Amino acid sequence: MMHSRPVLLVLLGIALMIVGWVFPFLMVLGVIKSSFALNFLSFAAQVSGFFLGFIGAAMYVQLKKK
Repeated sequence: MMHSRPVLLVLLGIALMIVGWVFPFLMVLGVIKSSFALNFLSFAAQVSGFFLGFIGAAMYVQLKKK
């Protein structure tokens, strides 16, 4: 199913990267309290979003070549 929808992976990656950016921004502003778990979650969201977006883009290029 995912092989036919690489755009979905790219959008999910973008959403995760935005979440990984917004949480630290809100922590710096003092809106939410910084904790180790939240820092780790935002880092993991950003890294996984980058990789999902990269994989989705590669799959999109591969489908367009065929």
